[in-house]
Amino acid sequence: MEPSLVHDTTQTEATPRTTRVLLVDDNEELRELLGGYLTRFNIASEAVGNGAAMRLALAGGHFDAVILDLMLPGEDGLSLCRELRATSDIPILMLTARCEPADRIIGLELGADDYMAKPFEPRELVARIQSILRRVRDGRDTPRDEPPSQLRFADWTLHSVLRQLQAPSGLVVPLSNAEFRLLWAFLERPRRVLSREQLLDAARGRAIEAFDRSIDLLVSRLRQKLGDDSRNPNLIKTVRGEGYLLDVAEIR
Repeated sequence: MEPSLVHDTTQTEATPRTTRVLLVDDNEELRELLGGYLTRFNIASEAVGNGAAMRLALAGGHFDAVILDLMLPGEDGLSLCRELRATSDIPILMLTARCEPADRIIGLELGADDYMAKPFEPRELVARIQSILRRVRDGRDTPRDEPPSQLRFADWTLHSVLRQLQAPSGLVVPLSNAEFRLLWAFLERPRRVLSREQLLDAARGRAIEAFDRSIDLLVSRLRQKLGDDSRNPNLIKTVRGEGYLLDVAEIR
């Protein structure tokens, strides 16, 4: 028999590493449907229905991301998200049947990387997972300069290590995680218009839809912390149809 001219490349070509995600949702039918669908995109999933099972799964193996339902029996998704973020930087994508901007802001403040409303297209979920993991990989591969310990602007001081905002009077104004990240994003690019998508990304909203208005509520809360009149703001100004900008002459 003559040797074949077609080479078998199964051993020489690099096989992409399978992505592993943990799906936490009490809907058994959804868990089964998503599990089968994700395998078509080289994403292996383990599915559990509550917080206790989530902890066991995380203790027993490595996962690249967690898909976490907001409405769970017993411990809800927000409390589990807070717990995960306190001990790990694993990417978290939250699922919810509620679409209120306030719910999304809470998720962002607790450290969720993305937010999807039910019902959703499974292919979009795949795209969101891939996008989150790509950003995580790029962030780890890109060397970052050490941030300054504090930034001064308009007689205010933002401390990066303590994550505290100090008023001109010396009073410390508490900031949530999302508010701190949002203000830091403004200070990194003063007098530049930042779109809602850019600000959502800074606040860890990442791939939330452009028409989502939760960033407006977050900006409004930050203005209140800065004593900035929302009707006639001096610091964080609205650029109609484009986004927001921090209007300060100097940052030091």
